[in-house]
Amino acid sequence: MKAALLRQFREPLLLEDVDRPIPTSDEIVIQVEACGACHSDVHVADGDWAQLAPIVKRPLILGHEIAGRVVERGSGVRDLGVGDLVGVPWIHWSCGQCEFCRANDENLCPSQKITGVTVDGGYAEFVKAPASHVLKIPSSLSSIEAAPLFCAGLTCYRALKKAGPLLGRRLAVFGIGGLGHLAIQLGRHFGAEVVAVDVSDAKLEFAAALGATQVLNAASSDVVKQLRRGGGVHLCLVSSGTKAAYDTAFYSLRPKGTLLVVGLPAENICFPPILMAAGEIRIEASAVGTREDLKQVLALADAGKLHCQIECRPLSQVNQVFDDLRLGRATGRIVLTPQ
Repeated sequence: MKAALLRQFREPLLLEDVDRPIPTSDEIVIQVEACGACHSDVHVADGDWAQLAPIVKRPLILGHEIAGRVVERGSGVRDLGVGDLVGVPWIHWSCGQCEFCRANDENLCPSQKITGVTVDGGYAEFVKAPASHVLKIPSSLSSIEAAPLFCAGLTCYRALKKAGPLLGRRLAVFGIGGLGHLAIQLGRHFGAEVVAVDVSDAKLEFAAALGATQVLNAASSDVVKQLRRGGGVHLCLVSSGTKAAYDTAFYSLRPKGTLLVVGLPAENICFPPILMAAGEIRIEASAVGTREDLKQVLALADAGKLHCQIECRPLSQVNQVFDDLRLGRATGRIVLTPQ
């Protein structure tokens, strides 16, 4: 089968012929129809996250927003059949026995396997996965529509759900890309008044069309001054992978405000402790999400309440796609198709 392989950090992915995966008794093989291109894939390929680099499998097939059809199943698989449309998320496998799994926080399982990081992912014609950790995709959604929900949609959903009741609160979303445009929709679904912040007028026009009540261009206006003029915002969700976005977001919060860490810059972020204490600012991070969270995301999409803006490209263009992600040129989510 054809697959895009990472052999060395900071080197282009190589499109190669590799063996098709063979399932164990509790696994399935999926013919990949779509795989979202996430900025996390770029960080992994570039070796940006020093803490993660030692566990990255190499050679590695990246990709953790996978949707496709079951074409083979192990002898012990009962709940999935050949032909079923399913998706594979970032959490490839979790133990089910540790304190986090028992507390319904399987995304924090210390023994977890990560799709497209510690095990091969979906930048390929076929991928295998544990039947226990894939989810069926509603019939109303195509593979291309569903794939980005398995990370981008899931991550934003969990971050906002954990932040508490949003009804009547002001939410500023920094970065209107693959995650940010979904965060706007989810914020509105939860009842928040949404402000969109970006450096692209085109992306801000898109944000307004999605229901953002205020749009601010960080390249041409003083975002902090504008947001603090109204007392500051209750929550800032940063989906951008830039440190500058976090710096601006922190100073835009009102007292008792919450900074939601979703986008992951390559460099560390830091804030003045005196200002954190003086405003009782909270900082909350979110690690993708659980299978239960993902069921809720898929249900919202099935009900027509969550739509991903998608640009399809062939897998052969993966390196150009990575360049676009590095330069912030993607408005919605780019989805790679191997066929």
